[in-house]
Amino acid sequence: MKPSTYSNSNRAPLLLTLLLLLAGCASTGMERSDRATTTMQTVENDIQRIVVQLNATGQSLDNLISPAQTDVKKAFDTFASDVEKIETMEQSFTTHANEMQARGKDYFAEWKKEGTTYSNPEIQALSDQRRNELGTVYGRIAGNSGGVKTAFKTYVSDVQEIRTYLSTDLTSKGLDAIAEVSRKVVRDGADLRYAIKNMQSAIEAAKNEMAQTR
Repeated sequence: MKPSTYSNSNRAPLLLTLLLLLAGCASTGMERSDRATTTMQTVENDIQRIVVQLNATGQSLDNLISPAQTDVKKAFDTFASDVEKIETMEQSFTTHANEMQARGKDYFAEWKKEGTTYSNPEIQALSDQRRNELGTVYGRIAGNSGGVKTAFKTYVSDVQEIRTYLSTDLTSKGLDAIAEVSRKVVRDGADLRYAIKNMQSAIEAAKNEMAQTR
């Protein structure tokens, strides 16, 4: 009988067979899933902190270049501290995002390898379909990750250079000269927050798909 003509009652034994066949390698599959979801959670935790810090850094830079600023030294110290924090976050984020990508590749590569051992074509089809569905969802993370990492690195470099520039010329003319560039960097930070939130949404969707409980 062709697969498309199977009734729900006929599919039940097939699904049970699939579960029994998976039982022998379930521990390794579950372990890989756990490692993948753990790294996703780590990156998601990073993102939550980064969003807050991006907002703080943009605000402190805005305050520093504001014509109404009366305590430039204090405003600069606040901005410099925010730059130091965002530097550290960018480094951690890049490390964790790379680890998440590596875990994802391992997860799907091993799943595909194990999937080729099925002699039952129906079970093979079920495995391939599920792997492809989850792969599409997980692929959205990779689609966002590369651009976010590049934009984040550029943003951190820009605020570092603004800090360096103002550390040697914290005068009215120095602030006026760097103001336009600074305002652009503040806008770039807002764009980065938007992009990183999209990445967080992709991670959340993948975590939900990989959840081992209903």
